[in-house]
Amino acid sequence: MKIRFLGVHSIETSGTRLPCLLVDDVIALDAGSLTSALSLVEQEQLKAVLLTHHHFDHCRDLVTLCMNISLWGGQVMVYGLHQTLEVVVERLLDGTLYVNGATYPSREKPSLKLVAIEPYKEFEHAGYSILPVPVRHSIPAVGFQVTSNDGRSFFYTSDTGSGFGQEASYISAGVLITEVTGPERLAATLVKSGHLSPRMLRAELVGFREVKGYLPKVLVIHFNPLVQVEIERELVEVTRELGCDIRLGREGLVIDV
Repeated sequence: MKIRFLGVHSIETSGTRLPCLLVDDVIALDAGSLTSALSLVEQEQLKAVLLTHHHFDHCRDLVTLCMNISLWGGQVMVYGLHQTLEVVVERLLDGTLYVNGATYPSREKPSLKLVAIEPYKEFEHAGYSILPVPVRHSIPAVGFQVTSNDGRSFFYTSDTGSGFGQEASYISAGVLITEVTGPERLAATLVKSGHLSPRMLRAELVGFREVKGYLPKVLVIHFNPLVQVEIERELVEVTRELGCDIRLGREGLVIDV
């Protein structure tokens, strides 16, 4: 199973993109940079988008994806919590800013077919088993465990605050893709907004290890480029203390799970 990191930052600049992962070229997790990072040929291969929550930096490119899919008459499934889909439809895909995602190019076959999911209820798509697991954020949100038909799996928390380690009993993955939004000096602000610092991530990994008996390989995204060096320096210390593999993701990174 191949994971391509299309966007790993919390802000967009000429050199940074918003969060989005691509699995084997067919399933996207979040859509912050889905169309801005992919050619039309690559977009045509998409089968599904898994939305973790409705914040704009994680769903923005759905509106442009909707228009692009109509060029070849295709359809992409969009999975998310009912709370997530309600906001996305009402605020992003309602036809006010751009095309109506629920009816374009037709009501009979819209470019995006929205499907509500439930926490802890596994579903299948395109040969993958997908398990939504709740994470603690400022709004309703889930992470996703994605498992290929040959048993390889990873877990993506997307935006999360402290507490996702308590869900470790539901997670069986060799790779964990999570977030660290800011350095330790901003911890108080991060707690209020439902995000992690390096030391907060450390606490979650300790909890994970207590439940599962191991630590997965960890890749970190959703960081501000202005504090990226500071975050990386603090994560080096966490890596040393826990004796595990923690690295920053980057745009264009491809890993095999």
